[in-house]
Amino acid sequence: MTLHSDLAGGRWHTLTLMEQLGNAGSEVSRALRARASGNHTREQAALARFLELMDLTIADPRIRGRRRELCRAREVVCDFFVGDNDYRSTPDSLDRYFLAFASAARRA
Repeated sequence: MTLHSDLAGGRWHTLTLMEQLGNAGSEVSRALRARASGNHTREQAALARFLELMDLTIADPRIRGRRRELCRAREVVCDFFVGDNDYRSTPDSLDRYFLAFASAARRA
């Protein structure tokens, strides 16, 4: 099931990498807020949207040299939300990582 059908249809690949990661990071922030308020349904929905956006980013043909970092970012977020948090991520560290991309996209 595609959650972002307009983006999956090709529009996502017109965005810069900074815009893509900033948008994906917004979903991480939504998932973190939902977790903090105890809303598991909203947390899972935001996580599903994040995963779809990251998968679209990873599949972007312009991003060839950055796939390893993108896959690791995806892995770290998954580890935090559904794994054992082996990377010892915190809500603040995840927000900071993605906020840098959103800020860079706004400046550009």
